[in-house]
Amino acid sequence: MQHVATETSNSYFDGGLLQFIGWTLPGWLVTVCTFGICYPWAITMIYGWKINHTVVEGRRLKFNGSAIGLFGNWIKWWFFCVITIGIYSFWLFIALEKWNAKHTTFAN
Repeated sequence: MQHVATETSNSYFDGGLLQFIGWTLPGWLVTVCTFGICYPWAITMIYGWKINHTVVEGRRLKFNGSAIGLFGNWIKWWFFCVITIGIYSFWLFIALEKWNAKHTTFAN
């Protein structure tokens, strides 16, 4: 069943293009300069910006994940990709989305 937006539902995203560029560019630069070691930091930084600027039905979302928390999983996921000759990479996106959802709450 699809939810139909009504006058009372107040869902929106309040981030801007310059903010997006301001978060994405440093994330990309740090990832490149560290040969991918700091990629979890870039992911959490950009994902945090997206979530923290999202309001669902009047309630702002909050991202409480950390790069250190993701780094341990990242190493584990990378290991699984190596030992399965890349097959685990098909599940990597799902594992990352589950981690993101686990660290997303309502701020209010």
